[in-house]
Amino acid sequence: MTRLAATLAATMVVAGPTLADTLHFPSLSYRTGPFAAGGIPFADGYSDYLTLINERDGGIGGVPIRQTECETAYNTERGVECYQSIRNDNPLVIQPLSTGITYQLIPRTMEDGIPMHTMGYGRTSAVNGEVFNWTFNYPANYWDGASVIINYLLDENDGSLEGKKIALLYHNSAYGREPIPTLERLAERHGYEFLSIGVDSPGQEQGSQWLQIRRERPDYVVMWGWGVMNPTAIQEAANIRFPMENFIGVWWSGSQQDVRPVGDGAHGYKALAMHGTGMDYPIYEDMQRYVIDAGKYAGTGDEVGTVLYSRGMYAAMLAVEAAKKAQEIHGVAAITPAMMRDGMANLEITEELMVELGLPNFGPAFSVACENHGGSGAAMIQQWDAQAGEWNLITDWIDPDRELIMEMAMDDSIAYAAENNISPACLN
Repeated sequence: MTRLAATLAATMVVAGPTLADTLHFPSLSYRTGPFAAGGIPFADGYSDYLTLINERDGGIGGVPIRQTECETAYNTERGVECYQSIRNDNPLVIQPLSTGITYQLIPRTMEDGIPMHTMGYGRTSAVNGEVFNWTFNYPANYWDGASVIINYLLDENDGSLEGKKIALLYHNSAYGREPIPTLERLAERHGYEFLSIGVDSPGQEQGSQWLQIRRERPDYVVMWGWGVMNPTAIQEAANIRFPMENFIGVWWSGSQQDVRPVGDGAHGYKALAMHGTGMDYPIYEDMQRYVIDAGKYAGTGDEVGTVLYSRGMYAAMLAVEAAKKAQEIHGVAAITPAMMRDGMANLEITEELMVELGLPNFGPAFSVACENHGGSGAAMIQQWDAQAGEWNLITDWIDPDRELIMEMAMDDSIAYAAENNISPACLN
């Protein structure tokens, strides 16, 4: 592998890289539309990390990364069109950044043999790699997130939620409906009353929903929102003086974009965190030197270190480490999408590796296997300090009820396999 990288590097000096001499990492982004406020920082973080790997390391295993970006505007039809436009361009991994797009691309990527990573979103039962050979959702999925919130609330209530009322305010889409089965099952187990309240996209009209919340008087409100829905909901909660410390969002409802528009009214709001945030990590010294100061950053550069920038960076890091694993497994640097899948299927993220990457305690340690494409499922709780203008982690990693999650995922994935004539089996 070293000789191959050296030979490729020598060729690059003479002629420069051709498309065949690069590793293609496409980005299905949305910098426009009602969800652009969340899409922009994620796309920036994803791009900047890949740029860092090129500028600092000369690519992966001596092969430079080639980035492309296709605008979906968070629209499922446009997302499918983006995929169709890049599927024959040797994309190593597809990151749809949309549950709706994910559902449409699962059968297409299976047929085309292109791996897809849906980090913290998408179809939860894709955790079963015997059915969803080409789809990965590590390090956590929506059912994990719902279970982590309930486990957190159990801890906050001395181990019992009997007699409590928990409302789910959700984006009325495939994304927003994902946690409902889990919260219903957990309600049966823990004895709380569960209430689900949908909000139509994009989510700027929520008057009737918050009137219902005011009338029902739930002890806690859990939010599965995105884009403009989030600050609107937080403002509505502040308007009716709902206790902000009892309002908990999923990790897609816990960014600076969600709380800053509400000002002091957002103080105390909580959300799941699947990773750390901020710039207090050694990797940002390299990011500053090779990307920011060099003027090679994506976007305007003003989102660096924010929650969603960090998430995009995290997704890119996991993709790069999977590519390294694929090169190691196959002994070649110029890997194919099928080889990339093998790297993702055998990915192992240790605490030691995170330290080596300059991201100590940033994300959970986890490993991927055929029986578990979803990682550990652990998450933390963060809380917004409006005065300081920052998110603070208030818990350590909280594990979900993985036994229940895997049981539900198995039932759902086996049903999917039967409907689509799939014979469950691990890929070698």
